[in-house]
Amino acid sequence: MQGYAKAQFGLGKLYAKGQGITQDDTEAIRWTRLAADQAYAPAQSNLGVAYAKGQGVPQDYAAAMAWFRKAAELGDAVAQNNLGVLYENGQGVRQDYAEAAKLYRKAAEQGYAGAQVNLGFMYAHGHGVPQDYAEAVKWYRKAAE
Repeated sequence: MQGYAKAQFGLGKLYAKGQGITQDDTEAIRWTRLAADQAYAPAQSNLGVAYAKGQGVPQDYAAAMAWFRKAAELGDAVAQNNLGVLYENGQGVRQDYAEAAKLYRKAAEQGYAGAQVNLGFMYAHGHGVPQDYAEAVKWYRKAAE
């Protein structure tokens, strides 16, 4: 086995979707974990999603949090956003709007539209940041354009 993380991750995604191969959540997780264990951020982020949704593994917000955090520390915008969602909703962690907004900002500044929308929402509602409709418009606009 050559152990190429990007290929392992790709194989995991194909198993997860049943594209070109029989759909198999167990195999999807196995291949994704092999890539994640090599510090491949997209695989770590996807493994976090699997744990958050209970897809191929038991639902476990603490495990989701751990995988999102690893990928977020590597600069993965999707993981930063997803970690923010857990903080915003208090899933696997005490609800913390300020931390959610901080994470959304990191991802939003990388151009991730989902995080831009989430950050806009935080400004529009004053969650974790001072309510500021101009900032909300700014972030919503970035995502819309």
